[in-house]
Amino acid sequence: MTDTPPTPATPNATDTATPTPAVAASAPTAVATGALPEPAQLLDAIRPVIDPEIGISVVDLGLIYQTRMVENNTAHVLMTLTSPMCPLGPEIMNGIHAAVATVPGVQEVKVELTFNPPWDPRTMANDDTKLLLGIF
Repeated sequence: MTDTPPTPATPNATDTATPTPAVAASAPTAVATGALPEPAQLLDAIRPVIDPEIGISVVDLGLIYQTRMVENNTAHVLMTLTSPMCPLGPEIMNGIHAAVATVPGVQEVKVELTFNPPWDPRTMANDDTKLLLGIF
């Protein structure tokens, strides 16, 4: 069986921290009705998270490879960083965790970090971001 690498915008250490009780308390409304967040809702929640070194959204940079809901109302985010040695990786991952934890229906958040495929702004960033970065 061959694993196909994920594609950006629809991203291996794992952050399994549990949301704060205040966040978890706001989630049951959506859970009680059976409505789980869509991947696009999770992405929208992540969009305000900025890569502090570049000053651009991690979504627009193409650092988010996948968002999805899995068992037990857990949101799973697969992402990468601009480089494996990014000193602000933990800060970015914590920002993503906090942002997704605010989405109604999410009871737990798992942020998974991967470097396969490696981030390449020429193919993973959106067009507006490529312009900002001087890529074209």
